Amino acid sequence: MYSTQEVANILHLSRVEIFRRIKSGKIKAEKIGRNYVIPYESIEEVLGTTIGTHKRKEIEKVIDKALKEYGEAFKKLSRE
Repeated sequence: MYSTQEVANILHLSRVEIFRRIKSGKIKAEKIGRNYVIPYESIEEVLGTTIGTHKRKEIEKVIDKALKEYGEAFKKLSRE
C-alpha cells in the first residue's frame, strides 16, 4: 500500500491532484482513519503496467463479440 504522498511522488503530481483522482475514481484507494492508502495494483493500472480486472473483462467481451460476428472471416484469413 502507498500513501498519497508516495503516489504523488511516483506520478509526479501534487497531493491535491491525487485526492482529486481518488474522488473521481481514477485512482482506487481505501480510507483508513483520516488518511487514504492506495493499493500497489491501483498504481500499476494507472501506470499501465498491468490490466485491471474490469478492463480485462471489457477486452474479453469485445474479443468474444468479434469472434461471434467475424469468426468465419478470421478462419478464412488465417488460411491465406
